[in-house]
Amino acid sequence: MAKQAKRKNQNTHSLASELKKDDFRVTIFGSARIQKGDEIYKRVFNLAKKIGHHGFDIVTGGGPGMMEAANAGHHSGDPNHHADSIGLTIKLTTENKGNKHLEIKKHFNKFSKRLDNFMALSNVVVITPGGIGTCLELFYTWQLIQVKHVQPIPIILYGEMWTELIKWVKKYSLRDGLISKSDLDWIHIAKSQTQVMKIILKEHEKYLEYKSTHKNGNSHKYNPA
Repeated sequence: MAKQAKRKNQNTHSLASELKKDDFRVTIFGSARIQKGDEIYKRVFNLAKKIGHHGFDIVTGGGPGMMEAANAGHHSGDPNHHADSIGLTIKLTTENKGNKHLEIKKHFNKFSKRLDNFMALSNVVVITPGGIGTCLELFYTWQLIQVKHVQPIPIILYGEMWTELIKWVKKYSLRDGLISKSDLDWIHIAKSQTQVMKIILKEHEKYLEYKSTHKNGNSHKYNPA
């Protein structure tokens, strides 16, 4: 396990205090519209279960669909709460309440502030199938890495839809010199849970190595203020 058993009362722990920690966290982005019976919901649930079993924190948007699958799966893999299940919820007409599997929740009125807090928390980002919001989260993460506002972290694209998007980026943006070839170094297309976990575990090894030689823990710290 990555961490020892933590406090009994998760509700006493705030996002502000979480941001001061140097825990290893995996953020999962994805659509709120995916239904519980969908195959991809089951896959993300099982992926998050493995993340929880390893004792890694998980971060989501805290809502339904892929977010719920991730938080629920994490709880299944970590029933004794060795790690945190974090949800950053957003004010929407259709999605105001967090799912019931959150241990730490912070509500936001603006997407910009919420995105910055995602970046402050994330050691790895997993992008699952989603729409405009998920694409925003993908490209915001990618942009901050490109301009070195955060230290590079893996962006793992999990789901068939992302393969064509990266082909499009290469066909136009890369071909026309609008991005550098090195900008693609942090993009990983994963076709299975095993591939996703392999990348996460490799990044965790790097995190432990860095932490052993630096007092401040994480190398990627980003200030959301």
